[in-house]
Amino acid sequence: MTPENSPLPRCGLGRRLAAILYDSLLLLAVLFIASALWLIPSGGEATEGQDPLLTLFLLLVAFAFFAWFWSHGGQTLGMRAWRVRLQNRRKGPITLWQIMLRFLVAIASWLVFGLGFIWSLIDREKLTWHDRYSMTELVVLPKDKK
Repeated sequence: MTPENSPLPRCGLGRRLAAILYDSLLLLAVLFIASALWLIPSGGEATEGQDPLLTLFLLLVAFAFFAWFWSHGGQTLGMRAWRVRLQNRRKGPITLWQIMLRFLVAIASWLVFGLGFIWSLIDREKLTWHDRYSMTELVVLPKDKK
């Protein structure tokens, strides 16, 4: 959806970061459980050094976390608390491809010291890199539509 078509205002950086903080706490708990499940086959013994398979597993768990929430209503629990919803900038529901692009570009946005998020402060449409690349947007819901 373009700004002219969207009756809901775009989400600003502060609200985005607040939702991210909430979701980080929940995701941390999910990753903790996933790590514990990873240790079951080894009898509970920790892996030595960097385990690329564990890293990939945890990345896939994080992707599944966001993909499930974003494809089922467009809101994680943190987004729900802050009345933020992810939506397709085009007509129709968000696709798995858009979710994957958003997830990967958001990681890249963090890896360059958050520049992809800070970009929303200078972008005329308040879009981050991952919003633009995935053709999605975060909007603020009215108080009656949590």
